[in-house]
Amino acid sequence: MHTEQIDFWTGTFGKEYTDRNTRDQQEWDSFFINYFGCTKLEINNRCFGHLPKDAKILEVGTNTGMQLAGLQRMGFTNLYSIELQWYAVEKAKEYTKGINIIQGSGFDIPFKDGYFDLVITNGVLIHIAPKDLPAIMSEIVRCSKQYIAGFEYYAEECTDINYRGNTGFLWKMDYEAKYRELFPQLKPVYKQLYPYLNSQEQGNKDCMYLLEK
Repeated sequence: MHTEQIDFWTGTFGKEYTDRNTRDQQEWDSFFINYFGCTKLEINNRCFGHLPKDAKILEVGTNTGMQLAGLQRMGFTNLYSIELQWYAVEKAKEYTKGINIIQGSGFDIPFKDGYFDLVITNGVLIHIAPKDLPAIMSEIVRCSKQYIAGFEYYAEECTDINYRGNTGFLWKMDYEAKYRELFPQLKPVYKQLYPYLNSQEQGNKDCMYLLEK
């Protein structure tokens, strides 16, 4: 599947995004504390910290691997990732150790049905055009044996956001509800909104959610 967003994120803008958003783990922790009052590890732990540490986990849309390194710090040992942008894949391989990182698209995940215990996205679905969400969500659900999780930009209604002068490349909506609309068999396990504390972002929220097949 080829989309306008794929071209955008694999081009110069995507490379600049990767360079702009690469942080070491201490900086990453500080970033989350500044924005949400807690680290991403704390957010993750509330959502899926009960999973066994050898659970097979796939992150779709890894970028430079900050989230994966965070999962390793939580004690998870069986980690995989798929990332669209070659530049980010190389960065992620430098940033992390002992993780199966492959270049590819979330629209065509190269693993068999039910291969993972958990499939997760972090700020990835927000960059998928709403009309294409059924395709990528279907792939995520297909290759998950039990859980789907996400940490995504939230709004009650789907809203197109101007992103650095570009429209049609960033949306916010209730992604957990969209999953359940498309796949009624999914059961809600956890859902928590995290308001932005940063003064420039006040009024915005992210949502951490966990669904079970």
